[in-house]
Amino acid sequence: MRQSEIHRTTKETDIRLSLDLDGTGAGTIETGIPFFDHMLTSFARHGRMDLTVRATGDLAVDAHHTIEDIGIVLGTALTEAVGDGRGITRFADAAIPMDEALARVALDLGGRGYLVFEAAFSPVGPGGIPGDLIEHFFYSLCSHAGITAHITVTGRNDHHICEAAFKAFARALRAAVAVDPSISDVPSTKGTL
Repeated sequence: MRQSEIHRTTKETDIRLSLDLDGTGAGTIETGIPFFDHMLTSFARHGRMDLTVRATGDLAVDAHHTIEDIGIVLGTALTEAVGDGRGITRFADAAIPMDEALARVALDLGGRGYLVFEAAFSPVGPGGIPGDLIEHFFYSLCSHAGITAHITVTGRNDHHICEAAFKAFARALRAAVAVDPSISDVPSTKGTL
């Protein structure tokens, strides 16, 4: 099946998200935050996952709740779509250059959410989004998907730094969720992720 549809409503956000791990990279993204739409579209495309996100949030306050909650919902959808993890590759990494920026991402879909994030953004941040909020998105996603992720990005241009990170994470994720025909069980000595 490797698909998930989630609708999550709080007093701060209303998010509808659908995910197909075995898609073509199609994406319909509407978050109310144009730069974030661009990042999630890139994520879907380079991860070759079909992703639909329709989100409304308290953007009059700021982008924090919307971006955080999309991370939560996407992480939850990933967990649901991966299921027990039977047959997946589990570990993967990717390095993506984007002009002067270089992103390196290593992932473990072992069920333990943990994030190491090393990137430096200007005070303005990419697309007007504070850089710490980009890190918080990945933290929320990893926490709710049970992914250990190490994301390291160098560069000078905020847009390139952020986009390289999203692309590298997507490529690594695509490889980590790939079904390996030589694995018939859950890829863990514990017997569960």
